[in-house]
Amino acid sequence: MPRQPVYAQVIDDITASIRSGTLRPGDKLPSIADLCVQYRASPQPIRLALRLLDERGWIEVHQGRGSFVAPRQPDA
Repeated sequence: MPRQPVYAQVIDDITASIRSGTLRPGDKLPSIADLCVQYRASPQPIRLALRLLDERGWIEVHQGRGSFVAPRQPDA
């Protein structure tokens, strides 16, 4: 079975943490640099994951401030 792309792994991990309550609405996510270290990845797949999570309503990205868990989660 092929390995999951880094961006998909980041999405899965963050959504699982939100669903389980480990990450709660308003919580700040680690920085891109910290996520790069955690996933041993370059910034590109991390940025892609955060952008997709933002588009899907799981997080809110505020340039210069960071990424935060959205106050309301999508129904999915």
